[in-house]
Order: sequence, then C-alpha cells, then structure tokens
Amino acid sequence: MTPPPLHGLRFAFGTLSVLPVRVSRWDREAARGGMLCAPLVGLVVGGGAAGLGLLLLLLGAGPLLAAVGSAAVPAALTRGLHLDGLADTADGLGSGKPAEDALRIMKQSDIGPFGVLTLVFVLLAQVAALARLYDGSWARGAVAAVVSAVAARLALTLAARAGVPPARPEGLGAAVAGVVPVPAALALTAAFTAAAAAVGALSDDYGAARTPLALLAALATAELLLRHCTRRFGGVTGDVFGGVAETAATTALVALTLGGGLGG
Repeated sequence: MTPPPLHGLRFAFGTLSVLPVRVSRWDREAARGGMLCAPLVGLVVGGGAAGLGLLLLLLGAGPLLAAVGSAAVPAALTRGLHLDGLADTADGLGSGKPAEDALRIMKQSDIGPFGVLTLVFVLLAQVAALARLYDGSWARGAVAAVVSAVAARLALTLAARAGVPPARPEGLGAAVAGVVPVPAALALTAAFTAAAAAVGALSDDYGAARTPLALLAALATAELLLRHCTRRFGGVTGDVFGGVAETAATTALVALTLGGGLGG
C-alpha cells in the first residue's frame, strides 16, 4: 500500500509535469499533498532548465542561446500547460465581459489577441532576463533558472490555500482549490525563502539578499494576479493557476537582473 506522502508526490509530478508518474488518487488529501509538493517539482524542472543552459554555455553557444534553452525546458516539461493557462487568463481578463462569458472564452481552444501578446512579451522577458544573467556568470544564470521554476510552483501552493474558491465546480482548478492549509503554505514560503538566500550567496556577493527578495517579489506579483482573477471570475481555474505560475517565474527572473551590478 502506497504511503500518503507518496500519493502527494505522485499527484504533484503527475499533474505538474510530463514525467511518467501515474496519479493513483484524485481525492482532496492527495491534492493537498500534491500542492504542498509542488515546489519540489520546481526544483526538478529548474534543475533541468539550468542543466541545459549550462550545457549550451559549455558548448560555446553563448548566453542568448543558453537563455532560450533554459526558458524552453519548463515549457517542454509541462507541455506548455502553464503558458496556455496564462494566454487563456489574459484573454478572459482582456475580454471585459462578465465572469460567466469570460470563463467561456477561457475554455475555448483558440488563443485570442490578448493571449498572443501576453505570451510574446512574457517569453521575451524570460529569455532577455536569463541572457543577461548568463552573461553575468554561469552561476547567476543557473541559480535564476532554478529559483524561477521554484517560485512558479510555490505560487501554485499559495494559490491553492484555504479560502481561495474555485470558479467552476469541475476541472483541475476545482480539484486543488482551497486544499492547502494557510499555516503550511506560509511555512513552505519561509523555508524556500531561507533556501533561496543560501543558494543565492553562492552566485555572487549580492545573491544572499537579491535572490530571496526576487522570490518574494515573484510571489507578491502572483498574489496580485490571483486576487484580481478571484474577484473577476469568482474564483480560480486551472488556467488561472497556469497564469499565476508564469507570472511568478517571469517576475523572479526580471527581479534577479535588477541591482547589484551584473557586469564582469
């Protein structure tokens, strides 16, 4: 019989990545464990992104191609699910329609102009930030790839906290909405913020301060989007979760390029 913690790990990796992990339980307990384990998925995804970026640097591809590689890995390991959610959320918010109509727009398979523009600018920002960081040093780029991926999944944990309602009665959003106790979400945030400070200290003299601040800035920006979507749609959906994740990842990368002087 599978221990309960393993059900949470299976739920996390089975729903938040393309890794061949079979989800054996879909109940609220498994969903709670899965969302608490979401940052661990971020560590794996971020490690893969950093690994490809460093490999391209080692082969002489340069910072820009290394940045493209690092940005491509999270998209590939999620089948573009979070990016698709970001685009659908942008279309829903940009439509200006009542909640029911906006949710209907988000369920459509096509991507509208708001979604396309949002994807273009978000991906450009991610690649530009990573290129700047890899150009500063391989360590800064690698740390940024990991931190942004963890920030994206930690934002999902916070978005799944108790008190955040689902916008629909069905779907992945409804399955995970409100499953995480607030104290557990805050404890995870504190733990990963401390870990970010420790890891950031390895990259440069300013990393011990800049890295946890970038993580907190990412979570704060994701929280703003979450609250706006909750007011606008009456709750969260799977698309909103994807939008929250990509918002956190992009904010973390941009924040890591600011201050401290990256040259040399």
